[in-house]
Amino acid sequence: MHWVAQRFPEFAPSDICVFEHRRPVSANAPLRMDDELTVKIHGAGTFGVRVIHLDDQSFTLGTLHGHPEAGRITFGAYRNLRGDVIFHIRSRARSGSTFHYLGFVTAGDAMQTNTWTEFVLRAALTAGDGVVGAIHAQTTELKDEPSGGDTAHGPTFLAQGD
Repeated sequence: MHWVAQRFPEFAPSDICVFEHRRPVSANAPLRMDDELTVKIHGAGTFGVRVIHLDDQSFTLGTLHGHPEAGRITFGAYRNLRGDVIFHIRSRARSGSTFHYLGFVTAGDAMQTNTWTEFVLRAALTAGDGVVGAIHAQTTELKDEPSGGDTAHGPTFLAQGD
């Protein structure tokens, strides 16, 4: 995950969105706690996210005021029982306004799925032979946030294992 945090902006599909650090960074500098990035979303505008959680196996970005979504997204990696690397992304977010909700329903949901699918494909190809098997995407509407975690600053899942 250190490697993904180091190269995070390059894995986003630039025809959909572009991530840029808000602080000057060297080519080998990974994301750090409290780093802020701008994200330019094609057709939507430029918004901000902040690193709100970071450990050896995952990091979480939280949206900043004005972003079309209010929430957070965790990127994590771990090995399954066979030793395969599992790369997992989980977002917990809601629309920032009724206007943004309408945009999400009409195009944003598909755009977000395409963004993170392409992100996984690019990271896997850069790391080695690419994705083995399939990329699984699932959207579930939750009435309430699951209990037991920090819903403002915590990860959306715990990446545990090797």
